[in-house]
Amino acid sequence: MMAITVVFAVILVALVLFIFYGIGIYNSLVRLRNQVTNAWSQIDVQLKRRHDLIPNLVETAKGYMRHERGTFEAITQARSQAVAAKNVPEASKAEGALADAISKFMLVVENYPDLKANQNFLALQEELSSTENKISFARQSYNDQVLFYNNKIQVFPSNIVAGMFSFTQRDFFELETPAEREVPKVSFT
Repeated sequence: MMAITVVFAVILVALVLFIFYGIGIYNSLVRLRNQVTNAWSQIDVQLKRRHDLIPNLVETAKGYMRHERGTFEAITQARSQAVAAKNVPEASKAEGALADAISKFMLVVENYPDLKANQNFLALQEELSSTENKISFARQSYNDQVLFYNNKIQVFPSNIVAGMFSFTQRDFFELETPAEREVPKVSFT
């Protein structure tokens, strides 16, 4: 009788420990999922800031660049698509196109020395540059969080708990512009 009680107590303690271990895994998955969501919101804040700056930059440039209608339309369309993005893959693609349009816009600006000397334009350009840096840092942080979260839901034994409670992988935020993937060419001639 005593041996049965001891065996029952050992089984009960093991079961309680197993339940607490499962609860710990679940809680860590929830924390990681929330960190990924928070990291995305940090990117979203910077993207909104960028989206708000672009119309001011374009309006300032319009007075100087009267013959660049196609450039203005391209950047406006790219901005609209970026604002309308509903998830990480859509945002990645749209933000890549927007970055490409901004880059082309800045190349066209080089042909207008009066615009480049305009204080308002210079301030907006500096603000945009600062925002681009913040987006880059936020994107790196987000991707680090996604990597950690995705690893956690894929490794044993947390993958069992993740599967039971429908924790799914998150997408990385990657810009999809060919220009970003190209290696810069350096020439000393």
